[in-house]
Amino acid sequence: MFMDISSELVHSLLPIFMTTILGTPIVAIGIIEGVAEGTAAITKVFSGVISDYLGKRKVLAVVGYGLAAVTKPIFPLATTIGWVFGARFFDRIGKGIRGAPRDAMVADIAPLKLRGAAYGLRQSLDSVGAFIGPFLAVIFMIWFTNDIRFVLWVAVVPAFIAVFLLIIMVHEPESTQRNVNPRNRVTLTDSKRLPIRYWLVVALGAVFTLARFSEAFLILRAQDVGLAISYVPLIMIVMNIFYSIFAYPAGMVADRLSARILLILGLVVLIVADVVLAVAASPWATFVGAAFWGLHMAFTQGLLLKLVADTAPRELRGTAFGVFNLISGLALFLASAIAGSLWSAFGASATFIAGALFAILAVMGLLFYRPQDQTNRSNA
Repeated sequence: MFMDISSELVHSLLPIFMTTILGTPIVAIGIIEGVAEGTAAITKVFSGVISDYLGKRKVLAVVGYGLAAVTKPIFPLATTIGWVFGARFFDRIGKGIRGAPRDAMVADIAPLKLRGAAYGLRQSLDSVGAFIGPFLAVIFMIWFTNDIRFVLWVAVVPAFIAVFLLIIMVHEPESTQRNVNPRNRVTLTDSKRLPIRYWLVVALGAVFTLARFSEAFLILRAQDVGLAISYVPLIMIVMNIFYSIFAYPAGMVADRLSARILLILGLVVLIVADVVLAVAASPWATFVGAAFWGLHMAFTQGLLLKLVADTAPRELRGTAFGVFNLISGLALFLASAIAGSLWSAFGASATFIAGALFAILAVMGLLFYRPQDQTNRSNA
């Protein structure tokens, strides 16, 4: 939650900082966002495999969160787009290092019957932080009369609080350490043991990501229709209010109802969000679109993580989350690059129409995918 406060405070202002202060074109922002997220995805594969090999999750999580924290002062110091790109690059490496071990740690700790709720709770706390971060951005932008650089310094504090809490309060799951020994350590080639149902989840996640490009475009859309720069972070606040409120209930529902139904519902909500944002002519319309976007995230993100945990063998969970995040990150790179190119060539509406079309494609894919009940898996 604290790292999300820091990251989302930065991200809610960064697109405006790049366009208004540094003069960065929209297509370049799309490429920067895509490269940053793709870097995180690639890193997650190796960190996931390493966490399975060592049987240790926490040390990698500390390294990842620590690297993200030390990049935060670079943003307010940036004088060129190269600085921002470098900071985003290393910040996302930190995210990649911590992502798969952290998600695997949740599965290691949580009881099987509460796994959906556990991932829902994690997503909910993430989105609470993602609400507080933009909220602080709005408050400080008003207080310091739109001094973006000064407000970006505020993000440094919660980042280091997150690292402190992780070091002091979080403990390595004992079950993970007991189940891994020098004779039974996995390697990257062991990913071949991941079942076909897992790879179907990976494919679904990739299509979902193509339909949901970087949230930087939500911020740019709000500014595009006339929202004052001081209030642009409100877009992220609205999105994360709905995300945080519904993520945990959606996770609990995922433990009881068909994953297929919930995924289709989430995609329908995303289609509505894209259509609203495509036709938006006022800031209020972008708030409505952001709310539906947050609902989509609540219904799908924790559920996809649950499906990864359900379909992967316990000893390969870190690897499974790493590969899943790799494919999703590469899809996000492609989606963000396409979104930026469409925006530059045809306008903002084309970007969101393309997102809706990818969401429709994902719905069609779900007609052929039926997640099985994993509650009785002996290796979970």
